Formats: sequence, C-alpha cells, structure tokens
Amino acid sequence: MLELEKEYYSKDVTAIVGVDEAGRGPLAGPVVAAAVVFPSDYQNELINDSKQLTEKKREALFDEIKSHALGYGIAFASAEEIDELNIYKATQKAMKEAISQIKAPYQLILTDAMPLKDLGAPVEPIIKGDAKALCIAAASILAKVTRDRYMKDLEKEHPEFKFSVHKGYGTALHLREIEENGPIEGVHRKTFSPVAKYYSKQLTLF
Repeated sequence: MLELEKEYYSKDVTAIVGVDEAGRGPLAGPVVAAAVVFPSDYQNELINDSKQLTEKKREALFDEIKSHALGYGIAFASAEEIDELNIYKATQKAMKEAISQIKAPYQLILTDAMPLKDLGAPVEPIIKGDAKALCIAAASILAKVTRDRYMKDLEKEHPEFKFSVHKGYGTALHLREIEENGPIEGVHRKTFSPVAKYYSKQLTLF
C-alpha cells in the first residue's frame, strides 16, 4: 500500500495533489503530465507506479482513478515545446498546466522529484514518489495511459513508425525507422541525440 501522503495530512492539510509525468526520455511525441487529488481516506491497493503495472492494469485503473478523484488534470508539452524550452522546463510547464485544471481545494502538492514554483500551495518533491505516494502513483498512471494512447493514434497517421510498439523511445526498431524514413516534423524532438545526429548527417550531404 502506498501511503506516504498520510504523513502530510493535518488539520491544515486535508487535500493533497500528486503530480507525475510520462515521456521525458523518448525521441518522439509529447511529454504528458497529470495531477490527481483524492479524498484523504481513499485507498486502492491496485494503484502503483505505472512502470510496475501491465498495460491492461493501467488501462483498468485509468477510469477508476478519474471516478474517485476529487479533481484531476492532464496536460501535454509538444515536441516543439521540448526543443524550445528543454525537456526539464517543458515537463514543469506541463505539470503546472495539469495542476491548474484541478478546481477542488487543496493545500499541498507532492511531485515525483520535480521542484515547482509559484503555484499558490507548497510543493514537496519526493524522490521515487511514484513508488511511495498513492496520489503520485495515480498521476503516473493517468499520464502514462494518456501518452500511450496518443502514440497509438500517432501511428495511424504515420504507419511507417511503430509508435504503438516503442512509444517513441530510442529502441533499435525506432532508430532504424528514423534512418529509413527521416524524422517527422513536429513529432520528433530535434534536440535529442539520435534525431539531432540525423539532421547533422543530412547537412553534411549537401
């Protein structure tokens, strides 16, 4: 049972937002952030860090989390924003946007090791928070499922890339696809190494 947030509840802190992201490492697609606030007595032994769950279990929990949350938010930062801001700042931007969608009152924000400022409530970055706090783990599931669904839809537009398989990560399959087809404008992150190298190599050909 993940229950680190129970240590933070008090007469002054009765609602806590958990925040996490999916997709900081891939070469393509957006980074997706999610924020979740549960009732203080909510428990669910099935919720865990999204990386520890199968796709089937994540999908089953997605609607469960949304239906029991007092509020939640999901936000994207595009590949272009990642290239413009850098992945760290783009992730922070998406997290802040996800938090802003929550209309229920809350007094504290717990993130998965990400410092955030200027949010109107204290922020506590927790190292490996998605494996310790229920609200952060729930946010990790919302972010992961949303991003995976987005990448599957992207494959319908670009069938030459098996985004449903590698989700944009730098697997051998994805690297081969980039080499054979070239990066997709607005989808691949031009500042990430294998993509940047592809463009550099193209420039040397002219």
